[in-house]
Amino acid sequence: MNKDFSTDHRQALQQAFDALWPGPQGDIIVLQQGHLLLHINAQDGARITSLQAFGMEVLRQWHSERRAFQYGCFPMVPWAGRLGNATLVFDGHAHPLPANKSPHALHGMACYTAWEVVERSTSQVTLRMTLGHPWPWAGDVLQTIALDNDAVCLRLVIRSAQGRFPASAGWHPWFNKIVGGEALQIEFSSDWQEEPGDNELPTGRRIPPRPGPWDDAFGFHKGVDVTLRWPGRLQMHMTSPAHSLVVFDKQPDAACVNPLTQAPDGINRDPDCVTPDTPLVLETRWQFATDPQ
Repeated sequence: MNKDFSTDHRQALQQAFDALWPGPQGDIIVLQQGHLLLHINAQDGARITSLQAFGMEVLRQWHSERRAFQYGCFPMVPWAGRLGNATLVFDGHAHPLPANKSPHALHGMACYTAWEVVERSTSQVTLRMTLGHPWPWAGDVLQTIALDNDAVCLRLVIRSAQGRFPASAGWHPWFNKIVGGEALQIEFSSDWQEEPGDNELPTGRRIPPRPGPWDDAFGFHKGVDVTLRWPGRLQMHMTSPAHSLVVFDKQPDAACVNPLTQAPDGINRDPDCVTPDTPLVLETRWQFATDPQ
């Protein structure tokens, strides 16, 4: 674990998504219950750095060549995925944000904002980040990570301190493609796919789902429902009331299966709005079991 608490790497991340990154920092928060063991680092973007299920590591681990967005599972807030042209347009005003994957702003602010531990037990932790510069509105974000009967239960709450603003949220887990010597299978039946544009953003039009490999967003009328299976070893059933899912499986060793409140850049097309009385809430449950095959 890296002990360097300099914030230079956080500043660099705002400029370039592939900036050098020191990896997990600070104390490790350990959650354990049943067949699950989690390590969480508040100083590393409130990231789950290790998720072991039935003794098997599920998440891609950090090493010295990894960058900030390439390991573990981190929240994406107060926007999720790519924000088109690094600009949030709301109520007729344009708000520029750091273009760390030019020309877009990538994956929100969790990894370059400090988080604090609000409360914790052996099976649950709640962490908080304050919304501030470069985000133009005041508020905060709570992330709760809890274990329940061999399931990981995740919850994000984006709150406004005053006024109204747009927001989106999601998680970005990197799941190992090989677990227990078996290759990952991703199984889902979406109701639509977001048509990909030629600028790395969805066009806003819905098309019939296409076969992989994917770097694509999909939609579900009744909420996200996807199964990850490592045949004969392990399976994970991911559910969420959210209607959007991004799947990226074009790397050889890990795949991303990301539940989101809305598709990337949807915050500019049809935003969900946060007020002091109406926070944005996103939840997902990852139920683990041994695979019978």
